[in-house]
Amino acid sequence: MKRSSIGLALVGLVTVGAVLSLPSCGHDQKLVSIQVQPPTFTFLAADPGQNTSYKAYGTYIHPPATKDITAQVTWGVDGLADVVSIVSGASGGTVTTGGGCGVSDVSATAPEGTGGSSNIVVGYATVTVDNPNVSYCPGGNTQQATLAVVLAGTGQGTVTSIPGGATCPGPCGAQFQVGSLVVLNASPNNGHSFLGWQGCTPTSGDSCSLTMPSEGILITATFN
Repeated sequence: MKRSSIGLALVGLVTVGAVLSLPSCGHDQKLVSIQVQPPTFTFLAADPGQNTSYKAYGTYIHPPATKDITAQVTWGVDGLADVVSIVSGASGGTVTTGGGCGVSDVSATAPEGTGGSSNIVVGYATVTVDNPNVSYCPGGNTQQATLAVVLAGTGQGTVTSIPGGATCPGPCGAQFQVGSLVVLNASPNNGHSFLGWQGCTPTSGDSCSLTMPSEGILITATFN
């Protein structure tokens, strides 16, 4: 009876030792991936100062778990500053537009967090800043239409365009991208005066601006 009790006690000690020798799952919890949400976001205009926020969720093993790690990650973007910038805030990684357009990666990085490991886990999303009126922007409109300028009146002068292309007298017309802004500037010759525009909205006396329509447009500049 005494020998049996000693045997049971030894078995118990061996079992406790085996349990204590197992690795601690809580201590060894390992970050294996980061998901950035939303995975994609598009600003529909390139106006500066627009913003949106991203969040980060980590997937762990030992034991398996998914956690909101938005406040623990380091945020970054690979775009130029005139496209987007990012800062970490209470609501997550906040992306702000800079006035340019393009596509940038948004990254969230964190150490995997096991045994002092310096391995880094990275998650990615994308942000797009668009401007449909600029051909080199994502989704940009490349359609062009004709702007024609007619000089009228008894006076003489010149008309030039910004962007360049239309110069009068001369070939008083040019192709411009549909939806783009075109500014026309009138300059009367010495002894003459500029009377006004027809078909174009004055902005500062001798200048006017228009948004290029898909069907093209005819502008009249009158000199006296």
